[in-house]
Parts: sequence; C-alpha cells; structure tokens
Amino acid sequence: MEFHVDIGPQYEGEVVRKDDLFLEFGGPKVQFKFELATVKSLEEIEHEKVEIIGPDISDLDPYDDEKGTGSYPIAILIDVAGAELDKDAEAIIERRIHMFTNMTEGWYHMNQRQDTWLRINKDCAKKGFNSLKELGEIYNLLYTSEMSIIEKIQTTIITDPEKVKELLPHALEVYAARDDRARTLRDEDVDTFYGCVLCQSFAPTHISIITPDRIANCGAINWFDGRAAAKIDPDGPIFAIPKGELIDPVKGEYTGANKVEAERSLGTYDRVYLYSAFEHPHTSCGCFEAIVFYIPEVDGFGVVHREFKGNTVVGDTFSHMAGETSGGKQVEGRLGTGLEQLRSPKFIQADGGRKRIVWLPKDIKERYKEAFQADGVYDKIATEEDVKDTDELLQFLEKVGHPWMMGEVELPG
Repeated sequence: MEFHVDIGPQYEGEVVRKDDLFLEFGGPKVQFKFELATVKSLEEIEHEKVEIIGPDISDLDPYDDEKGTGSYPIAILIDVAGAELDKDAEAIIERRIHMFTNMTEGWYHMNQRQDTWLRINKDCAKKGFNSLKELGEIYNLLYTSEMSIIEKIQTTIITDPEKVKELLPHALEVYAARDDRARTLRDEDVDTFYGCVLCQSFAPTHISIITPDRIANCGAINWFDGRAAAKIDPDGPIFAIPKGELIDPVKGEYTGANKVEAERSLGTYDRVYLYSAFEHPHTSCGCFEAIVFYIPEVDGFGVVHREFKGNTVVGDTFSHMAGETSGGKQVEGRLGTGLEQLRSPKFIQADGGRKRIVWLPKDIKERYKEAFQADGVYDKIATEEDVKDTDELLQFLEKVGHPWMMGEVELPG
C-alpha cells in the first residue's frame, strides 16, 4: 500500500505550528470532537474498511485566522475484533490513535477522548494528502502490524458536525464507565503500578505513572487499562512497574516508582512523589487534561482544565500555564493531571488535598461537586464568576470562611 507521505517513529516528535498549519480537526476552537475504540465480534467488522462521513480534507477551507476557517469537528471510531480481545483493551487501542497519527509525516496529534486535536501541515497537503481515507488506511495498517492481537479492523472518521454532536454523549458514557470501574481499587490493594511513555516524543524525560489512585496525565489510561496494555503488548509504551517498598505513605514515594523514574527520565530525576505537588512532583507531558497550580498569595491551589477560556485567577491562560508546566519537567507547585484525579482520596494529600483547593472553573466545580461536597468545601471554592484576581480571591475566601484559610485543615504526617 502506497501513501503520499512517509510513516515511522521518526516523525513522532514533529509539531505543526500555526505558521505551517494547513487545517486542524478538534482542538480548543471546536466544541464537538472525540475518539473511541470499540471491541466487536468478528462478524460485525468489514476488515480494513474505511468510511468517511462528512466533508473530506479536499472539501474544507484551509486555515485562515482572519477568516476564521480551518478548524473542524471530528470523531474517529476504531472498531476491532480478535479472539483474545475484550473490553479491557478498548482504552489501550484508543490511545494508540495518538501514536499512529504522530507516526504519519505531516500530522500532529494531541490530547485524547473528547479533547482530541489533530493538525496537518502545508507540506503534507502539497504532497497530495487530501483525504481522511488515507489516514484511516494508515490506522488500519499500523494497528494490524503493531498489534497482532487485532484480527479485524475498520475505521470510521466523521466530520459532519451534527453527527459528531449526536454520537458524543455515547462516547462520554463509555469514558465515565471506565473511570467508575477504576474507583474500586486503592494503591494499597495492588503490588504493581504501570508506566506510560507514549508522550516521550514530545517530553523526553516524562513518564506517566499509573496507579489505582492516579490516572495517567492524559486522563485516558487508568490502572485497569495499564494492566491490559502491558498484557497485550509487553514491549509497548505501557509497561508494568513493581511497586516496591513504600518510603513515604503521605507523599506517595515508592522505591519502584523512583527506580523507573531514574531509568526513563534519562537520569534527570530519581525521585517522585505521587501525592504531592512539592519537592519531587510528578512530571508533566503536554497531553494533560488539567493543571493543578499553587497560588502563593493565599497559600492554596487552583485547577484549570484545557477547555477553560480566558484568564485564571492568577492572570494566566491555560495555554500559557501549559507551556511552563509541560515538557517532562518536575515543576514545584505545578502538576499536569487527569481530571479524574480530583476524585481520588490521595489527590495531593500531602498538601491538604481537595480541602486546599480555593479556585476552580465553574464547569469543573460542578462536574466534581460530590467530591468537594464530601470534603465540605464545595461552597467555599471560588470560580471565575466569583473573583477576577488574587486580591478578590483573598477577600472571597475570608468572607466564606474557607477551612484552609481559617486554619481548620491539618496537613497529614
């Protein structure tokens, strides 16, 4: 099979900037987008079929910032079948969309699930890559050649805005069901963690450590998914980490995590705290769903997610903050994280946990309402509708009597 562009791991670190952008699918300018992998029976799949529903690349206007063109909705559906495949494999197969897109010359993929973002550069378009069908054929080829467990595959790429909007709720239900299952375990219940280095092409010193109490930074891989991935592809980018000895139960320091941190960060870091944002915080890639950030003016934390528009309470946008946080660095007071982490009882537990959160986008505050209500801080946390800067934040927290500001929260340990 011949393609208009080259394919290989050498293209995984390729980034498509605005100046070189031909067009993009998903991303922050597009409301409806998602990617979903589904395991089906062999009879349900027409092997290597690729279907495009909606306008193709050649039908769309190129990126033009002044005209407001070039950003479009997308849904990528990967349906697979195989005698040894089960539902546990779906999230793993789904996350490979990130790797396989980035292995395609001229293409760039970021994020996951309902936050997916794909870009194609101008040179790729000039070479004749004018149909999403070619991208689908590349997916089919790479999946079947890289994952022998897949016996049949078909790919559907949807750009019809109404169809993407119609199917998104089902995808969100699938994601939620995966996350719900992961809440049944705690870190104490297992002797193995998992590591993911899918993003090392962009962040060479980053490794996402996945535990029952810590979903991957991208929010797409939980502990069960990690276990399935390591079983399906033992030599792949997701692998088992012997937990080792517990050094610090409050900060979440384990000998196994430290060992793999030293090995996979190229010796840059040799310690990592899984339950703290200070001293030796977890590294951050670039695909994280949200950023936990320290606010020194009130000695508390804020959280901002990728979809938040405008300035946070500290005056920075998500994108500006992401630039300072990403790249595989350990940045004290900054954590790239999966949003599901907010439900974990070990979420920055060494630093006060959810009780030390003082600012959230309204959307996130409502989405995780039950977790914050359980800690008695839901009504005490400010949003963008309550305050505009740290001066107003301080006044708000004192007025509502936030327990952290009132000295009612004691740090563990």
